[in-house]
Amino acid sequence: MSLRTSPSTAWRLPRTALLLLLALSAAAGCRLDMHDAPKYEPLEKSDFFADRQASRPLVDGTVARGFLREDELLYTGKVDGDFAPLFPFQITEEILLRGQNRFNVYCSPCHGRTGSGRGMIVQRGLKQPQSYHSQRLLEMPPGYFYDVITNGYGVMYSYASRVKPEDRWAIVAYIRALQYSQAAPLEDLPEEDRQRLRELQ
Repeated sequence: MSLRTSPSTAWRLPRTALLLLLALSAAAGCRLDMHDAPKYEPLEKSDFFADRQASRPLVDGTVARGFLREDELLYTGKVDGDFAPLFPFQITEEILLRGQNRFNVYCSPCHGRTGSGRGMIVQRGLKQPQSYHSQRLLEMPPGYFYDVITNGYGVMYSYASRVKPEDRWAIVAYIRALQYSQAAPLEDLPEEDRQRLRELQ
């Protein structure tokens, strides 16, 4: 039995490969055309619109998905225009721990881990914020702290783009816990903690 290919078989193999190569080239061409379809890129100039901008402004009354802010308390920290004296949801241990985490990341560089206003950035020259344990801030309602985190205050800029609303409230809850920790009655502590404090005195 001969292992040689006949002339007709030898011609069929390159022809098949050539047809396959042509089909692949055609498919690649279509893909490129679909990827490179005529369209405006974001912020691109347009000669079609009078303002010469391809990106169009939102139609009045339009609300982007996920940005409907119907809950005034949750999103502004206010009730009927005044700083809210309450939280928009129940504060649990899980929320306090989340607040501690976010506080340590975003707030402690200036406010310090205990809220004294002597964070590391302040020690290096930035203006010192008021201590959370000052009488003025002890008397402020939770909505005030939420508003400051959202809109900024003095040299502090807004954290609205960095911290989502629920996390802002968690931070406020943790600030309240810090305030309470500095003036908590001794009898509110568990016996083992009271014993430890006695040993430190």
